[in-house]
Amino acid sequence: MKSTALVSLITKPFNWLRKIRGFKLVYTPLLAIVLFTMVMSVILGTLHLQEKNQQEAALFRELSFAKQRIQLRFANNAETLNAINREIATSTEDPKLKQLVREQADDLILNNHEIVKIIWINADNQRLWTVPVNINKTDWISKTQNDQKSNESLASTIELSKATSRAAFSPFMTLSLPNEEPITKERRTVFWQVVPNIVGGQTIGFLAALYTTQGVLEIIPGELKAHYRFTLLSDNDRVLAISSDRDTPKRAFSNQTSLDIGVLSPNMVLRIDTYPPPTNLTFRMLIGVVIGLSAFVIWSLWSVLKQMQVRQEAEANLRTETNFRSAMENSTPVGIRAHDMQKRITYVNRAFCEMTGWSAKELIGLEPPFPFWPDSRRDELVEKMNRALRADISNSLKKGIEGAILRKDGSLIQTRTFIAPLINERGQQTGWVTSLIDISEPKKIREELAASQDRFTTVLEGLDAAVSVVSLETDELLFANRFYRENFGNDSKGHFQLAHQENRIDTLHNIAQDLQDYIRDGIPTSFLYQESESEEVQLSDDSNKWYEVRRRFIPWVDGHLAQLLIATDITLRKEGEDLARQQEERMQFTSRLTTMGEMASSLAHELNQPLSAISNYCMGVAKRLEGNLDPMLNKEILPALEKASEQAHRAGTIIQRIRGFVKRSEPQRKPIAINEIINDAVGLVEIEAHRHRLTITSNIAENLPEVNVDPVLILQVLVNLLKNGLDSTREAYPLSSRWSAPPVSISADLDTSIFPAMLRIQVKDGGAGIPESVSQRMFEPFFSTKSDGMGMGLNICRSIIESHHGRLWAVNSMDAEHTKLVGCTFTILLPLESPETSGNV
Repeated sequence: MKSTALVSLITKPFNWLRKIRGFKLVYTPLLAIVLFTMVMSVILGTLHLQEKNQQEAALFRELSFAKQRIQLRFANNAETLNAINREIATSTEDPKLKQLVREQADDLILNNHEIVKIIWINADNQRLWTVPVNINKTDWISKTQNDQKSNESLASTIELSKATSRAAFSPFMTLSLPNEEPITKERRTVFWQVVPNIVGGQTIGFLAALYTTQGVLEIIPGELKAHYRFTLLSDNDRVLAISSDRDTPKRAFSNQTSLDIGVLSPNMVLRIDTYPPPTNLTFRMLIGVVIGLSAFVIWSLWSVLKQMQVRQEAEANLRTETNFRSAMENSTPVGIRAHDMQKRITYVNRAFCEMTGWSAKELIGLEPPFPFWPDSRRDELVEKMNRALRADISNSLKKGIEGAILRKDGSLIQTRTFIAPLINERGQQTGWVTSLIDISEPKKIREELAASQDRFTTVLEGLDAAVSVVSLETDELLFANRFYRENFGNDSKGHFQLAHQENRIDTLHNIAQDLQDYIRDGIPTSFLYQESESEEVQLSDDSNKWYEVRRRFIPWVDGHLAQLLIATDITLRKEGEDLARQQEERMQFTSRLTTMGEMASSLAHELNQPLSAISNYCMGVAKRLEGNLDPMLNKEILPALEKASEQAHRAGTIIQRIRGFVKRSEPQRKPIAINEIINDAVGLVEIEAHRHRLTITSNIAENLPEVNVDPVLILQVLVNLLKNGLDSTREAYPLSSRWSAPPVSISADLDTSIFPAMLRIQVKDGGAGIPESVSQRMFEPFFSTKSDGMGMGLNICRSIIESHHGRLWAVNSMDAEHTKLVGCTFTILLPLESPETSGNV
């Protein structure tokens, strides 16, 4: 330990020296290049700054020179105008002197391009003369709309000069000149200079000179304007005149100064801008050479650095790979050892040492048989190792060799060994590498799973229920227990028969395909594996057994979708339930009929006498009236009396039939056409329908066979249902809107959707439908939604239909949007033939 620390202490300075030397080799040229570039940049920057200062100094000198020229010109002009004033004061009477004054003014305009007009105005503001003399050709102001503006400016300037008794200047005027005027640009901006003529303290007149700002720039020498651009600006930076339209570069030098041309002069600013200087080819070539040499040296250094970087990256990758392999070998639970061609151990990882309990120092160099092999199996393991090394290596890699290792503490573990050849960089084999996996725990788990599988299979085989699993891709029976095999065989036909899916195999295939698509797209599929509700299924074979079936989709061990089905035989339970239901129905029916029998007997006894009396009175009135009335009245009254007597007799018959019905006697059936009964029912109810402004329609199919029924009882059922339909429609539609109420319809046809076919009678109304709470109890005795109802109508109707071995039920009708009830339909199904054996009612 001390020696290791000493070696580390000695080698650390050398490592630092090595790093510093590498730093010098790599970064010294780069530092030299950087310093060279910085020095050259400073030198070039200094030269550029010096040149800039020289240009700015020259610019200031030229601007000062131009300013002096302009100021001197304005001073000379002012002296000349004063001299002309003096000549005017002395030449008031002499015409020759007046002509001489005008010639002086004309010479002033001719020699000074900035002045375009001179006017002499007397003390009364009258213009006595103007030069140039040729007014039609030179007075371009009067040709435009600017005459008033010019006169107003001149008048205000004269007032200013009169008030101050000194020369005054007017504000700048921008004239609107026609485009065809050749001097439009030069004379667009002008201003007046007014010089007062004072003699003996009295102002005798004013001499006014019109200046153009473009002419002021003409004072500057042409050689200056060839190198610089001069601009006259007002005090608010408005451009008054410019020497050239040529653009200046973005980095041009610029300077400006104020022109003080008089006490009352307008404030003008003279600005100077430089044009691009001629190209300094030598300076640019010097910069290009410096930059090129620097770029070449940097590129060369970059190439060297890139190569060194590639080498360093390769070394770093090698170290990373070595560290990764070492970490992977030390972190894996798989034991690894290497052998040379003499089968000696040359390398073991940490997992192998932990697996055997031996250290690497103790294991390296050992030859077989190894001390970690159990003594009882050494010969066997030596033979397996020799056979594996001689045999095909690929088989050893696939299957491995099962063996055992005796740990140093004496415990035994089960292993599986895989062997691969060790190849060097020349492609030559130098030994073998073996990997050992501890399979003690997996082997124990497999044994426990096998035992658990045996127990689970034993339990499934002992169940008194059919358990089957079918693949939804191949329709193959994947699993079936003993009960299924004994009752349905060894194929999947019984599975689909129990699931009622013999005709839905294609649909199941589509479900399986959709599941694979869901799994591929990452969509959750847990909703497919929910268990379905139990279903009672009766087989259609000769056994007619009943099964309670539960089924669900499950993922099979191969990842594909399968269907699990559990079917329990409930034939005995169904038979018991049928017997119990029949007994309960008999008891309820007996109780109901007992009560109804008592009521029917009382009603029959009480109603037969008045009905007989009504019939007799009607017949007696008819006999007395016979032959004593007008024939027309006989045709109206006698038939009505006969019908009343007939209906009274019919009412008595109905009561007798109901009394016989509740006494468990058979209805008095006879073959009859159903259209006769329907027409009679419509005729009886139609009078009441017309009274409430409602209508009844009938739709009877053609060629309906006769049915063997009791016409009186069936007629009573239809009349009751039609009246209920009229009442429902009347409640849904007030009297004022019954013109739009749909009619109550009755129809008759054959229902061929069942076997054998039955006669179907339907009564449909357009009322508000039957609420769910009412539909569950409307056939119960004594239940009614009418305030004056007894609750026996629908109960008696159902009893009558059931006594004919038929069925009666009601279904609500919905509108097109399925949001509102729009009526109710009562359906009656009657057998076309009487059963051979009539049950008791």
